[in-house]
Amino acid sequence: MFVGIAGQNIKCMSQRLSRNRSKSDDLIMDDEIEEMIKEMANSRVPAGEKILHVIPQAYNVDDHIGVENASGMTGTRIEGDYKLFIGKINSVEHSKLVINRAGLNLKELILEPVASAKAVLTEDEMELGAAMIDMGGGTTDLLIYHNNIIRHTAVIPFGGNSITEDLRHGCSVSLKNAEQMKIQYGSCYSEFAPENKTVVIPGIGGLEKREVSFKFIARIIEARVEEIIEAIMYEIENSGYMDKLGAGIVLTGGGSQLTNLKQFIQSKTGYSVRIASPVNHLSHDTPQEVCKPSSSTAIGLLMIGHDKMKNIAQSAPEEEPVLFEDLEIAAPATSKEEKNKKKSIRKTGRFLGGVSHILGDIFDTTNNEA
Repeated sequence: MFVGIAGQNIKCMSQRLSRNRSKSDDLIMDDEIEEMIKEMANSRVPAGEKILHVIPQAYNVDDHIGVENASGMTGTRIEGDYKLFIGKINSVEHSKLVINRAGLNLKELILEPVASAKAVLTEDEMELGAAMIDMGGGTTDLLIYHNNIIRHTAVIPFGGNSITEDLRHGCSVSLKNAEQMKIQYGSCYSEFAPENKTVVIPGIGGLEKREVSFKFIARIIEARVEEIIEAIMYEIENSGYMDKLGAGIVLTGGGSQLTNLKQFIQSKTGYSVRIASPVNHLSHDTPQEVCKPSSSTAIGLLMIGHDKMKNIAQSAPEEEPVLFEDLEIAAPATSKEEKNKKKSIRKTGRFLGGVSHILGDIFDTTNNEA
């Protein structure tokens, strides 16, 4: 099972590894590159933390600086620059425990922004340079791609839930009403909000009903969104890729559906912005709820898991075909063998039935909520 780990539980750091090569005339092979990545994955980190991903950035081979692929080169010294994604051990172990209690096995933990990017970024965007912003409920995640390599990631500790809380306090309404106001009447661009339209808030406990203008709601939302975008731009600037985002910003996640968010980000950042969903990777009969930007992380996890399992299957050694073998007449199965065979079939049937039941529940729930 491939499981996403949330951005607030990870951090990103840069690291360099150097090696002197005794046989400088020998070609640098893929195995040597892999050994360096494995060595970096075993680097020391502070207590309570664990390296989850190692992403090579570039290599220096003697006087050749900034080489993206050092395989096939020769030299006396090789240096590798890497991005390390480090998670908290407690969070990792908790994920394993929950999954094991459900009777499943954890195959790998995947960084959620990486999964979202897999689902929504095009090949051209990853090559030209793009900043993917995944605005979720609790956090807003940033992932920067350039030349098909992950260059930077960061997490902003504010998301759609923060906006809802702001409305709850600013308008003195319940959390449920605040969420409804955000979705139905909210906009993050107060300049476009009408002055003369209002929302009627029913009185509670004998209090009189009140009216809140669309403009007031938009000002509350705009203040929080502006704070999030300022934090995003700070991270983009510090990443060193501010002037290398040829494809601009790709916005996804449930929070991306906020009215006028695309226009607001364009005006504040100067980048082109598009709102992305995983729909290009889904069949035409997929439920609409699954096609929304809020499903990007889940679809990305499925895609990554599928690719990894496919690679494992392809790398498994194939059995050599038997060209000649002595023919034997199979002896009739004994009653004990027949009993064991039926028992095995029943177990397989129960397993497949359980999987079918789980998947059925997922899509039933999706259809009911849509």
